[in-house]
Amino acid sequence: MKPGAWFVAVGVVLAAAAAAVAWREWPLEVDVAPVARGPAIEAVYATGIVEPSVMLPVAPRSGGRIAALLVDEGAAVKKGQVLARMESPDLAHTVEEMQARERLAQTQYERTRDLVAQNFMSTAELDRTRTELDAAQAALKRAQAQLDFNQLVAPADGSVLRRDGEIGQFIPAGQPVFTLECCAPLRVAAEVDEEDIVRVAIGQKVVLRGDALPDRVFDGKVAEITPKGDPVARSYRVRIAFADPAAVVAAGVRTGMTMDANIIIARREGVLLVPNRALHGDTVWIVEDGRLHARSVGRGVVGAERTEITSGLAEGDAVVVSGVEAAREGRRARVTPAAAAPAPASAAAR
Repeated sequence: MKPGAWFVAVGVVLAAAAAAVAWREWPLEVDVAPVARGPAIEAVYATGIVEPSVMLPVAPRSGGRIAALLVDEGAAVKKGQVLARMESPDLAHTVEEMQARERLAQTQYERTRDLVAQNFMSTAELDRTRTELDAAQAALKRAQAQLDFNQLVAPADGSVLRRDGEIGQFIPAGQPVFTLECCAPLRVAAEVDEEDIVRVAIGQKVVLRGDALPDRVFDGKVAEITPKGDPVARSYRVRIAFADPAAVVAAGVRTGMTMDANIIIARREGVLLVPNRALHGDTVWIVEDGRLHARSVGRGVVGAERTEITSGLAEGDAVVVSGVEAAREGRRARVTPAAAAPAPASAAAR
């Protein structure tokens, strides 16, 4: 190699080395956010359905075809109001027969009573006709009651949630034609995973939000926990009572709407919080004296945006939230402050 070419090669190598050193020492531009204090909320997440606290199915006691439908879904009804009538020609004929038997027994009793009064018949014959009249009247009442069973009647004041049946349709005995809601405010029936149910207790506060009303948040509390879980879904049903039932109705919440429920297990005030973007496993990068340093931390409640830090950081430390791809221990850093208003850390299981 000629001396000139050798010097050129050496110069290129030295320039590359200088560039590499300059790159390694060039300040890395990063975004940081301060470690701040705020509330950490540990919660169990569940999904549920809005339902009435009391639902009353109304069904015929004997099978038959629907002869008349007198109310429809959404109608307000009063206790004792007839909702529908079932076809009952056989029972109607039975009532007519029992009425005829009752009239005959009444006539025989009155005739026997007059004859006994004139001493033409014994009192024993009067007792017999009285007994026959009582039996005829009882049979008539039974037939009339059976006929009345073919009228579907509202058991309480409320409103019709659902109607399952059309005129002419045959309805088996015991199959509900109407479902009523009444007597109590709306509630939420939520399914909680079996892994989380051990942390749920009656009386715990709940924060509820529905897809139909995304801008509204409702407060509630755990009212009931079913003792037996669903072995297929591996979940337990938890019933949640709204804190202000009147406000819920006024907001437009309806039966059947879905609700996301966060059951508050614990709330800790004034804990250290960092943005989730700053965490890389159990490590964060901080900027101290203009240089980057990796630091191991202990994590507490993990929320959607922020995480509680239990050890390894102090309030006011600047943690790196972006630009750490080329970070290394001790490298110089030029920081860009990030928005750092501490939102609550809210942990929700599943």
